[in-house]
Amino acid sequence: MIGARADVEFADHEVTWALIKYFCAMVRDSNASYWDPDFARAQWGGIVSPPAMLLTWVMAPDWQPEAPEPKTLLLAQVPLPDPTVISVETDTELFRPIRLGDRLNAEETLIDVSPRKSTLLGDGHFVTTEALFRLSDGTLVARYRHTILRYTPRATAG
Repeated sequence: MIGARADVEFADHEVTWALIKYFCAMVRDSNASYWDPDFARAQWGGIVSPPAMLLTWVMAPDWQPEAPEPKTLLLAQVPLPDPTVISVETDTELFRPIRLGDRLNAEETLIDVSPRKSTLLGDGHFVTTEALFRLSDGTLVARYRHTILRYTPRATAG
């Protein structure tokens, strides 16, 4: 499955200041780039999204009235026997600030599945995907890599 691609996910909403403010309030991030329009305009051309919100802008709600069930993530589509998943690593590259009004889409590709490995948690495979985030005009704004361990837990005594 290396090289397999998920369908492009298109955001159903634009980047909004309201969501940025709620997120920043929740994590107590006082960076003026997210709160002060004059500062943000001088630095970035306008209010920008915190990098930690990248996935938020293309993530569909888990439930919507009269909507189909959410799609299965590409990481979960890899046919491996192991039932347990733990996130191991993420790496994000931003190529341009994400600004108010931007509408993103993301295309995820499976880039690696390790040979079976033995870890303290159990035996399994490290699975890595890469998602490219673009604006509607095709401009690349970010690259996001995510590695998980799909494993069978070790039996523990007691």
